[in-house]
Amino acid sequence: MQQIINFVIRNKTFLLFLVLFSLSLILTIQSHSYHRSKFINSANSITGGIYGSINSFSQYFRLRDDNHRLLDENRLLRDKLYNRSTRGDSVVVDSFNTDGTYKFITASVYKNSYSATNNYLTINKGESDGIQEDFGVLTSKGIVGIIDNTSDSYARVMSILNSKSRINAQLKNSNHIGSLIWDGKSPHKVQLVDVSKFAPVNVGDTIITGGQSSIFPKGILIGEIASYESDVSGDTYNIEIDLFNDMTDLGYVYIVKNRDKEEIELLDKTTNE
Repeated sequence: MQQIINFVIRNKTFLLFLVLFSLSLILTIQSHSYHRSKFINSANSITGGIYGSINSFSQYFRLRDDNHRLLDENRLLRDKLYNRSTRGDSVVVDSFNTDGTYKFITASVYKNSYSATNNYLTINKGESDGIQEDFGVLTSKGIVGIIDNTSDSYARVMSILNSKSRINAQLKNSNHIGSLIWDGKSPHKVQLVDVSKFAPVNVGDTIITGGQSSIFPKGILIGEIASYESDVSGDTYNIEIDLFNDMTDLGYVYIVKNRDKEEIELLDKTTNE
């Protein structure tokens, strides 16, 4: 207490000046509307800047939660979109219906290879999440691959950048189909082979999934035609495709489950027998 009193005594002149200056400033602001408005605007600007900085700081730590929320929302939108399109239903549905043919599950990519001859990904969803072999994997930009092995908590995905990969695909502007393969060269390009010579093929045309398997719904994006040429026989085209997906930069993916997969495969097996 004595130290406080000594401080006041030593600085009494300066403290008196601060008191008188503050009092005059308050009286000036209260008696003049111009000064009052300037003071309020300045105060709002300062506090707004402070709150903005605090909000930006808080948002940074919420990015992970926001990303997961957006992934869940996109998953629901995909459920609605592809389930409606497979039923041929053109009526707008008021709520998300996840009881259709296709179900989408979000996952994170833990490992991704793209420079080998046979490339694979590891994702953080497995059998305990209902994941099985032959489920399709994709992003918002296009297909990624097909699950070929699972454990309780993880799954391995055969990338489309794999010499063993063969996926049904078609031209978006027609019903002409072919097989999507990879020649092992560029991680940004794949090839579509066995496309009929009667197909209307043009550089820049979009390639999508054909829907003639139980793995991917029809209409998922793959890429666009970069170039094409007739094969040796002249009966089909070999098409070079620029992928929409950047296969070297995959963080989050969607796993697509076809609820009718077993029924379709059983029917196909019976038909073949």
